[in-house]
Amino acid sequence: MYGYWGKVLRINLKERSYQVEEVPESVWQKYVGGSAFGAKVLLEETPPKVDPLSEENKIIFAVGVWQSAKNPGSGKWSVVTKSPLTKTFLDSSGGGNFAVALKRTGYDALIIEGKSPSPVKVIINNEQVKIEAADSLWGKDALETFHDFKSSLNDNRYSIVYIGPAGEMEHPIACIGCDGHSVAGRGGAGAVMGAKKLKAIAILGSKEVPLYDPEKVKTRALELMREFTKRSAEKRKTGTTSAPTSFEKIGNLPLKYWVGETWGKSEQIAAPYYNELLHTKPTFCANCPYGCHRHIKLEEPKEYAVEGAGPEYETLGMMGGSFLCSDLPAITKANDICNRMGIDTISTGAWVSFLAECYEKKIINEADTGGIAINWGDGKVLVQLTEKIAKLEGIGAYFKEGIVGAAQRLGPKTEDLIVQVKNLDYPAHDPRCHLAAGLNYATGTRGACHERGDAQGFFYPELGMEGPARTMEEVPYYVIRQQNMSSLANSLSICKFIIRVPKIALAEIIEILNAATGWNWTIPDLEKAGERGFLLERLINVRDGISRKDDILPKKMTIPAKTGPRAGRAPVPHDKALDEYYRLRKWTKDGIPTEQALQEAGLEEYRYLL
Repeated sequence: MYGYWGKVLRINLKERSYQVEEVPESVWQKYVGGSAFGAKVLLEETPPKVDPLSEENKIIFAVGVWQSAKNPGSGKWSVVTKSPLTKTFLDSSGGGNFAVALKRTGYDALIIEGKSPSPVKVIINNEQVKIEAADSLWGKDALETFHDFKSSLNDNRYSIVYIGPAGEMEHPIACIGCDGHSVAGRGGAGAVMGAKKLKAIAILGSKEVPLYDPEKVKTRALELMREFTKRSAEKRKTGTTSAPTSFEKIGNLPLKYWVGETWGKSEQIAAPYYNELLHTKPTFCANCPYGCHRHIKLEEPKEYAVEGAGPEYETLGMMGGSFLCSDLPAITKANDICNRMGIDTISTGAWVSFLAECYEKKIINEADTGGIAINWGDGKVLVQLTEKIAKLEGIGAYFKEGIVGAAQRLGPKTEDLIVQVKNLDYPAHDPRCHLAAGLNYATGTRGACHERGDAQGFFYPELGMEGPARTMEEVPYYVIRQQNMSSLANSLSICKFIIRVPKIALAEIIEILNAATGWNWTIPDLEKAGERGFLLERLINVRDGISRKDDILPKKMTIPAKTGPRAGRAPVPHDKALDEYYRLRKWTKDGIPTEQALQEAGLEEYRYLL
């Protein structure tokens, strides 16, 4: 076997034990790795509708063939589990050095099961595996945990994933941090670690996976890294922080919790002003030519002084545009609170914005908010509410069951205000700008997600996709192919920014994959593998009761703007697009995959789920 170890490390926290399991090449040829392998484990080893916070749930860290060499974009890893927010399939991706470190230990995946009675940390150094008490780390914030754990180890090269206090309290949007600057952010995987009393995992490896043609793989990886470094030079200066301004111009920036049409203040939260105020430097994940993360230093005002990982586009979009907040220091402080507590900034920004709309409509008042007047754009209010949400205190406790739970608590007047799918809040990209985003969010296996089928920038010329879908008639076909290829990227474990920014071609991916594994794959093989992974995720959804009723378009997304760049646009009729999407997928009209769909994807063994 080449490109894979064919080995998985399984750790049982309840028994404080571990074992190494052999996984044949046929499995990797079918599922590739990463998110698809994690979905396979989740589907086969957990019961239907398992409680995400129960002992029966599992959490799988997995990588793919892309980590077999120093390939550009190989810093990505997937964590797969059942989401405490959506109650169904979750895969979330992180960066840093963890993916490469995991592969170099001699494993393709790490399966965590059971629940420890007390806080623990795991240390993996090649074959050596230790499960140790973590009482001294429990209660510390995410960044303190990272630095304290790392300083306790005898080698600075360890890569570490960890949770903050939010994970410990089983917060529904708790994240998993990595190496002080990256985060697996959406869906609450950090809460699953917290429920298992697993505070952190440190990994260090020194092995090199066998390659079919090592010289070709290493030569092409180096050549692409050099080329992509040149192509990314301008983008590297700002990362994603220039996006608020450019996105507002085209109508993609969320404004006033999805009801605003124009703002005119996006430049106050975006680069180049962002760079000047926050003294930024790019931060790189393993084998990255781009460096999208930002290290920032803010000294004034004193109450917002921060140094560390700065806000990126999604945070700026949801805490800035969605809340109409142009106070960049306040956004930076709120982002730091989220980083330290360990919660998703996208959902946090959405929840603050939702509360502002409820306050404006007099659905809530200062008796509910603890005396806070939630006026749009108030930076101090943003910081105050972020703290309450992070700790689930006061009005922040309304979100213990996510945005849907908060709306149910506040009554029927809020049902049409929330913007979510399967209880996962919309990210900062508007389907009324990019029409395919609405259907993609609706049918997303983890809920509304721009990274699991991107509608605006991840195109594949080899598949006949040169740009975005222009009409609603084109949307279903485009969404299916984008979802399939996004599933493939998360199974290969390749950072999608490498696909989007320096624009790696599918032919280049195949060249390295085949040289690493000795396979003879083609572009259709790539897409079929992506389709298989996506279908596997949908089977988990179906087992959890997900169907057409959940593949929704929020009411706000049916209302086009009257002015501005997206005037007159909306991703409707949604039901018609959904019918065609199901037909092309060979699913029933209720969104259930058919036996034909399973057979064509090579997943016949799961027909019992239908």
